[in-house]
Amino acid sequence: MTIPNLITILRLLLVPGVVLAMLQARWDWAFAGFVIAGVSDGVDGFIARRFNQQSELGAYLDPMADKLLLVSVFVVMGFIGQLPLWLVVTVVSRDALIVCAVLLSTVMAHPVEIKPFLVSKANTAVQIVLAAVVLGELAFALHLDPLRPALILLSGVLTVASAAAYLVAWLRHMSGYGEGTNPDI
Repeated sequence: MTIPNLITILRLLLVPGVVLAMLQARWDWAFAGFVIAGVSDGVDGFIARRFNQQSELGAYLDPMADKLLLVSVFVVMGFIGQLPLWLVVTVVSRDALIVCAVLLSTVMAHPVEIKPFLVSKANTAVQIVLAAVVLGELAFALHLDPLRPALILLSGVLTVASAAAYLVAWLRHMSGYGEGTNPDI
């Protein structure tokens, strides 16, 4: 077990704490947990690259930890009325569709390699900033009114664009497009 994988596992274990803090309206703790998770994500990536501790397990665990945190935070924020439900449903649906597509292609013995597109990286970055802004507003009684609506709209647009990009790539892969090659999605 590598140090980056241990850090990622600790990040996974942090998710229930962040969710619980949010449900108890302990915004200071939720914000702190979210920031710690974000910093630990950068630290484990740095250690993995710098000290050649990259692993196949880490390649799966790291994005799983990121998605679990983001989706959990978005769901709770939607539940308590801090994010619009249309955005929460869009974000969760996109991630569920990607997981289902990967599972289906694997079951059909035509596994697909997942590599994030630029639009999906931008989408994740905007979602992280949106979650941090909302948690920061709640933790520190801030009102960043022009920023939050803009981030909500941008997150929605990028989520739909990212879902469309993955869907197109997955359909090409599953239809035998480029037989003998494995289009990256």
